[in-house]
Amino acid sequence: MKKLLAVFLILICTQILAQEQAAKTALIIIDIQEFYYPGGNSALFKPEKAGKNAQKVLQQFRDNNEPVIHIRHNYEPGGNIHKGVAPISGEKVISKDHVNSFRDTDLLEYLHKNNITDLVLVGMQTHMCLEAATRAADDFGFHCLVVEDACTTKDLKFGDYAIKAIDIHYSTLATLRSYAQIMDTKTFLSK
Repeated sequence: MKKLLAVFLILICTQILAQEQAAKTALIIIDIQEFYYPGGNSALFKPEKAGKNAQKVLQQFRDNNEPVIHIRHNYEPGGNIHKGVAPISGEKVISKDHVNSFRDTDLLEYLHKNNITDLVLVGMQTHMCLEAATRAADDFGFHCLVVEDACTTKDLKFGDYAIKAIDIHYSTLATLRSYAQIMDTKTFLSK
C-alpha cells in the first residue's frame, strides 16, 4: 500500500511539474488608447479596424482564461484605454513613460513571476511601441507572435519624404519577422 501511494504521489508531482514547465501564453495589448482614434491628438490609420481585431483576440484570451496585460502610455488628453479593449478585474495594467513597455515598468518581473514564456502582441503604433516591445521581448527570451491586423500606425514625414501608414506598417512587420511569428486575426483565432 505504501509503495502504491508513493508511486501515486510521484505521478502527481511529475504532472504538476510538467504543467508548470509547459509554455504559458499571455496577451499584451499595447497603447490602444483614445488619443489614437479619430478626434484624438494622434489619430492613426484605421484604428477602429485594428482595435476591433484586438478585441477579438482579447475575447479569445478571456474565454480561455489566459493572462492579459494592458499597457497604457502616460499621455493626456485621451490617455484612457479604448473601451473596446478596456481591462476587467484581474487583468494586469501597466502604465509607461517610454516607447519600450519593459523600460522602467514591472512587465518583465510580472511575466517571470507568472511563468509566461510566449507572448501575443497587439497594439498601437506598429513602428513604435509594438515594435519596441516585440524586439525587447525576443531579447529577453520570450516566443512572440504579432497579430498584424490588430495593430496600426500613421503617415510619417522625413524631410521631403512622405511615407504612408500602410507602408510603415508592413515594412515594420517585415523586419519583425526576425523576432516574432506574424499572422492575421482570422488565422490566429482558428489555431
